[in-house]
Amino acid sequence: MRATVIDQDFAVAPQVTAAEIAEMAQSGVRTLINNRPDGEEAGILSVADAKAEAERHGMTYLHIPVQTPTITLADIEATKRALAAAPKPIVAHCRSGTRCYLLWAAAQALDGKDPQQLVMRAAGDGYDIRALPDLLRRLGK
Repeated sequence: MRATVIDQDFAVAPQVTAAEIAEMAQSGVRTLINNRPDGEEAGILSVADAKAEAERHGMTYLHIPVQTPTITLADIEATKRALAAAPKPIVAHCRSGTRCYLLWAAAQALDGKDPQQLVMRAAGDGYDIRALPDLLRRLGK
């Protein structure tokens, strides 16, 4: 599985295939969060197909579609709820994993974590979430 573990119960990954969903389930992942809008790019699993595949393997499937420039407070709150309530461990995916990392970091920032520290941590993991401080300012946080 091509995923970056962010904490003990959460990882981010680039776009997943049906085979990777099966592999995640076999490795113990219990929830898959898709942060891509359906039909964002040709050749990827549709939301319906990915959900069916995840559920076929006993996983919870959540769809919180976002595009970085238009992430809302509701998107971050949905992510926070999913992280708190969904069966763990959780893997979130998008095209590269960056949107998922950004949503996780925004949720952490709303809980009082330092946005700059989160940006630096993400950079250390190979993700560019320098948009985080601007996102938080845009949302009045």
